[in-house]
Amino acid sequence: MNRLDAMHLFVRIAELGSFTAVAEQMDLARSVVTRQIAALEEHLGVKLMVRNTRRLSLTSAGSAYLEKCRVILDLVEAAEASVMEERLTPRGNIRIGLPLSFGLKTLSPLLLKFSGLYPDIDLEMDFDDHQMNLIEEGMDIAIRIAGQLAPGDIVRKLGTCKLLAVASPDYLKQHGKPQHPSELINHACLGYTLTAGGSSWTFMVDGRHETFYIKTHIKANNGDALTEAAANGLGLTLQPDFIVNDYLQSGRVETILDEFTPAELGIYAILPSNRYVPHRVRVLLDFLANQLDKKKR
Repeated sequence: MNRLDAMHLFVRIAELGSFTAVAEQMDLARSVVTRQIAALEEHLGVKLMVRNTRRLSLTSAGSAYLEKCRVILDLVEAAEASVMEERLTPRGNIRIGLPLSFGLKTLSPLLLKFSGLYPDIDLEMDFDDHQMNLIEEGMDIAIRIAGQLAPGDIVRKLGTCKLLAVASPDYLKQHGKPQHPSELINHACLGYTLTAGGSSWTFMVDGRHETFYIKTHIKANNGDALTEAAANGLGLTLQPDFIVNDYLQSGRVETILDEFTPAELGIYAILPSNRYVPHRVRVLLDFLANQLDKKKR
C-alpha cells in the first residue's frame, strides 16, 4: 500500500461520500478503491468509515484523520511544487466551470488562446449557469459573476462588468422611456430567474443602492434570451454589458436610466478550498485576470 495514495483516496471518498464516485472520477476499479481503504484501516488499526447500502459516514477516528490527511497532502503538494515550478512547464488537467453567456462570449476565446500558449495543460470546460459544488463535481475552479458571494467562498477577483438597463426603440416609442427606477412598475420587464433580479432590480439613487420591484412579463435563466426579447419590443431588461454590447452597437436596443447606474458585478474565480493552489491553476488565473483587464481598457 502506498500510504499517500491511500490517504488521497480516503480524502476524496470523504468529500464525495461515495466509493463509486471516486472510482469513476479517478478512473479506477471500485475494487481497487475498496482494497486501498481496507488496507489503510488495517494499517491504522481503526475503522475510518461506516458503510451501508444507503450512506457512508466517518467514524470519530475517521473525522480526526481526515483533517490531518488534508494538511499532510497539502504540504506534500506545496513542497513538490516549490521545487518543480522553477524548471517545469505548467502541465496537467484543469476542470473549469463557466457561466454560459460570459463563458461563450468572453472566456472561451481567452481559454483557447491560453491552450495555445500552454499546450501541456489539458482544459476541460463545463458551461453551466448553476452554482456548482466544486468538490462534488471535481472542478478545479469555477468562474462566477455576482454582486455578492456566499459566506466562506474562496475566491480570486478577476475583473468587473457593468449592468445596463435596455429596451428597444420601438418599445420606448410605444410605452415611453422611464425617467426614474420607480416607474419600472408601469412597464413590462424581463426577469432573470437565477438571481433575486427576477423580481426586483437595484439602482443607485442619491448615492445609495435602492431596490425596485418589477412586474415580469417574461422570465428566463439566460440573459441572451431576455436581451433578444427586449430587442423584439417585449419589454425592458437589466443585463451585463458583455451580453448587450452587440445589441447596442447594432441599434436594436438602447440604454435607459443611465443616471441611476446599478452596481458593478464582480467576475470571480471560485476555488474548492483554501488549500494549496496548483501552479497550473495559478498560471490560468493570472492569464485570465491580465486578459480581462486588457479588454476593459
